[in-house]
Order: sequence, then C-alpha cells, then structure tokens
Amino acid sequence: MKAMIFAAGLGTRLAPLTDNKPKALVEINGKPMLQMQIEKLIHSGFNYIVINVHHYSEQIIDFVNRKSFKAQIVISDESKQLLNTGGGLKNAQRFFTPDDVVLLHNVDIFSNIDIADFYNFHLNSGNIVSMAVKNRPSSNYLLFDEENKLCGWKSYKTGSEIIAIQRSNYTELAFSGIYVFNYQLFDLIKNEGCFPIIPELLDIAKKHRIGAWVHDENYILDLGKPEAINECEKYLKENS
Repeated sequence: MKAMIFAAGLGTRLAPLTDNKPKALVEINGKPMLQMQIEKLIHSGFNYIVINVHHYSEQIIDFVNRKSFKAQIVISDESKQLLNTGGGLKNAQRFFTPDDVVLLHNVDIFSNIDIADFYNFHLNSGNIVSMAVKNRPSSNYLLFDEENKLCGWKSYKTGSEIIAIQRSNYTELAFSGIYVFNYQLFDLIKNEGCFPIIPELLDIAKKHRIGAWVHDENYILDLGKPEAINECEKYLKENS
C-alpha cells in the first residue's frame, strides 16, 4: 500500500510557529504532525510513503533520516520551486508504478478517519479518484451529483465557480484534504510546473469518474492555525 504526504507548504498561517521550522514539524503534544501522519499510515498498512518538501526541506529530510519508521520513505524535493497541489503531485509520478493505487494526505489534516477503510472503498468504487468530503461549514465546496460524482467547485469567499458537468442540483461538500487515486491520474493531468489540483480534477471528471467518500461521522481538523493546534491537543487528551 502506497501513500503520499503533502508537506511542502509554507505554513504562513501558523506563524510564529513556522518562523524557524516547516509546518510539518510543528508539534502537537510533543510530536511533529508529520510523525503523526506517518505513524497513522503505517498503522493502517501503508509501507511506502512519498513526502514532498520545500519550506525548510533539509529539516524534514534530517527528521525522516533520524527516525526508524517501519516503512520505505522517499522524498520528493521541491526545495527549488514550490509546485502547489497539482504540480507537487505530478512531480512525484516517478516514485510510483503504473499498477499503483495511492492515498494522498495533507500533512496538516488531523482526523479520526479510518484511512484503510477509505482506501478499500476506492478499490471497489470504480472511481479513478475518490475524495474524502464532509458536510461542514467551509468557504469552498466541491459539487457532487446524486450519484456522488464530482461535477464542480464553488467558492463563497470569492463568488467564483467551476462547473465541469451540468446538473439541475448539486450537493455541496467540503474537501477534507485526503484522496485516493489510480496511477492513471498522472497521465491525465495536462498541466506542468506549479498549479493547483482541483481545476485539473474537474477537467478530468468530464470523462472519468471522480467520486465522493462522505465521512460525516468523523472528526476532522485543519491544523493550519495556532488555535487549531490547541484544539487538537485538547481532543487528543480527551480521547486518549
């Protein structure tokens, strides 16, 4: 089972915690969030993990080298240029093989999602990509039809939207920063360099099934702000 952790972000929202370290190494109850994600993946059966790095990349590389994780860990180095969520994924294609099914997890997403269940759902879904989504307040939403097929994206913050598939009604669901995809996705991405993944997925959704995995029963927290770190520590103490 193979996975990728997106850990290249600048972490500007977490300042001053990220003034001298990458977001991925910000600690929660004394443990870097990157370590939490790696351990969760390993516990769920993943034994090959690609991590992309940019901001303070040498710190992440040193951290991984010092730890004896029970998985093969590979670094996708973006230290010269931050490639965004689409470019970062495309840049990592060389670390995977054509038969692979890959789970991608943002480093700053904490949840009690059973990612092995999510992975297995994808294997039986017929989707080229399965996206973890939830009914929750957000400024941006993915739009799905009654068959849970991805059709569009809408931002209430900017008022902009992208409609890939026309439907009379859509269900608005917030993306949880985790998805599972077939290797074929790499070859369907048309863009190069630095670019976001969502517009690419919407273009691909016109011809290939991209589906929702709705996990409304799960706790999820974006660790992008200092107050979220405190909330996560409180949750862990209450649920340990």
